[in-house]
Amino acid sequence: MAMMRLRREDPRVVGSFRLHRRLGAGGMGVVYLGSDRRGQRVALKVIRPDLAEDQEFRSRFAREVSAARRIRGGCTARLVAADLEAERPWFATQYVPGPSLHDKVAEEGILPASEVASVGAALAEGLVAVHEAGVVHRDLKPSNILLSPKGPRIIDFGIAWATGASTLTHVGTAVGSPGFLAPEQVRGVAVTPATDVFALGATLAYAATADSPFGHGGSEVMLYRVVHEEPHLHGVPDSLAPLLSACLAKDPEERPSTLQLSMRLKEIAAREAQGLPEARPPAQRERIEADRPTSRHPERLERTERMERPERLERGDRPDRRTGGSSGSRPQPSRTGGSRPQKPRNSRPQGRQGTRPGVRTTSAGRRPANPRLLRQRIIVFFVVTLIVALGIAAAQQL
Repeated sequence: MAMMRLRREDPRVVGSFRLHRRLGAGGMGVVYLGSDRRGQRVALKVIRPDLAEDQEFRSRFAREVSAARRIRGGCTARLVAADLEAERPWFATQYVPGPSLHDKVAEEGILPASEVASVGAALAEGLVAVHEAGVVHRDLKPSNILLSPKGPRIIDFGIAWATGASTLTHVGTAVGSPGFLAPEQVRGVAVTPATDVFALGATLAYAATADSPFGHGGSEVMLYRVVHEEPHLHGVPDSLAPLLSACLAKDPEERPSTLQLSMRLKEIAAREAQGLPEARPPAQRERIEADRPTSRHPERLERTERMERPERLERGDRPDRRTGGSSGSRPQPSRTGGSRPQKPRNSRPQGRQGTRPGVRTTSAGRRPANPRLLRQRIIVFFVVTLIVALGIAAAQQL
């Protein structure tokens, strides 16, 4: 996380914490890097003076801090301390070292599918704990996710709200970030855990493409797209696209739960890490079709025909390899350009067991010169036999 020097108007001490650097500023106030007497580092947010004078905002802020205290575990920055009665209310959370997801993608490029799935699984699991505490984050986005050495962490619960609360806020307060807001937030209806699922889907799409699934533009344009247009997931890996599309459904009821999302992302992360794709991508299928043998590749066609039609080697028009050679002689090439190893003469069963069905052999082991002539003889034999039988029957009747 980028740090800046303290400005002249910035406080040097807040509560029991000494402030060292600026970590950032937002719609609600300024975040500082601070430390207590034991050296524990915290991220401390001080509310803006104009909001501090609003009693309605103070009451709502107190409820939000109370809800944040209930969150246990998960991929969140733990709440350390807060003062809701101060001239400018503030709260401090555990400091998380590491870049934000937004900065990492901006500096190093998109994340591979396995890493996107792994980060998403951890965040979804963290949201399970958040929602079990009755809290909805409402502003989940790449800049509010820190990639620490111990895993991703969700930060900035400054506009978090109790489950079922309206998204409408006082003028001047932030309600979220365009491009990552859920449609119900834009419409001003009650938020639910599904609201954070939508934001997580948009965030993971950003990690995989370095862009919001609703593009760029002014706030009004972005909010309109969120409500009325489908997300653009071009560039999202095939293994992730269907799941992220479900997260970005307009209807909250159609989105997966955070638990379902966590389990599914873990499966995808494990499969991607092992290089086992869930389904063959269309581009890969096209490459395979292009590699199939054609008449322009006769040697490939012959090799495939030998594998797919071994019966050709069993036909009667194959050269006779059993004459004029010993058991150790070299096999002759077949018509398909390959070779068929010759079995030793003494390894084959003798007598009728050594012959193939439907093929007569002479005492010398040779086949008839013309199989068609043999069939004609059999037909003549049956015809003559039938005529003789009819003649005998007619004579007996006389």
